[in-house]
Amino acid sequence: MMNKKAEYGGNAMFQNNKKAAFLDYLMIIVGTALMATAINSVFDMSGMVTGGFSGIAILVKEWTEGVVPGGIPLWITNLSLNIPLFLIGMKLSGFQFVKRALVGEICLSFWLAVLPAFDIAGNDLLLAAVYGGVIQGIGIGLVFLGRGTTGGTDMMAALLQRKLRHYSIAQIMQFIDGAIVLVGMYVFGVQKALYAIIAVYLVTKVSDSMIEGLKFSKQAYIITSKPDEISREIMDKLDRGVTGIHGKGMYSGQDKLLLYCVVGRKEIVALKELVDHIDPDAFVIVSDVREVHGEGFIERK
Repeated sequence: MMNKKAEYGGNAMFQNNKKAAFLDYLMIIVGTALMATAINSVFDMSGMVTGGFSGIAILVKEWTEGVVPGGIPLWITNLSLNIPLFLIGMKLSGFQFVKRALVGEICLSFWLAVLPAFDIAGNDLLLAAVYGGVIQGIGIGLVFLGRGTTGGTDMMAALLQRKLRHYSIAQIMQFIDGAIVLVGMYVFGVQKALYAIIAVYLVTKVSDSMIEGLKFSKQAYIITSKPDEISREIMDKLDRGVTGIHGKGMYSGQDKLLLYCVVGRKEIVALKELVDHIDPDAFVIVSDVREVHGEGFIERK
């Protein structure tokens, strides 16, 4: 009986792992498609260089238009720049280090090659910066949620950091991407480079929001002389849990019970009104919470 249970548990775990891996790779595929759409149909069309190997690919395409009709395609440059990085990464850290990045890079190059380019923003650089930044930010967020990357400057920074240990990977990436944007400023002009900076900001904000969570909540610390009454009302009327934290008022020297709870954005007004009704002298501290896992919020599976 125990062997059958163990076998069933092992099969269930194997199935869950397969499902999780499938979802990871699906997010990488969809994310790279969105990234390619932003690069092909927005940034390349508008002459915006937002850093990364895609930015270098846009520059190479512009420089080679007189040699190759239409310039060297973006996917060729992107793939060519990544190949030596993957070979170096495999030699230094093994195949596991580059496995998911390799999938992401192949998918991105594939989408860059096959997706048609539409001039989404026209001649409006602000729209190009906004649309491109949001689309690419969502794409990058999906790739990272799938625990993948697309190689590029992040892998280059990770490899360079082995030699430049007094710099972080983020600092090295900022330097590389900044240099690419400066070259883009020289090629396409200052105005387009300034709009490219807006796009970079949006890419970062959107991708960070996706990675850190889109379900914002509020956390509240309540310092009150009536902790039992307030906590009971919160649990009964708002159906939210409350945690009591023992503390001491350093001015009064009295022991206090600090109440802590997390509520939805729409419930914070009701929480404050409830506290004010019971104890008008209560001290309430409210701040944002990026993501909450647990009963009543994002359920664990």
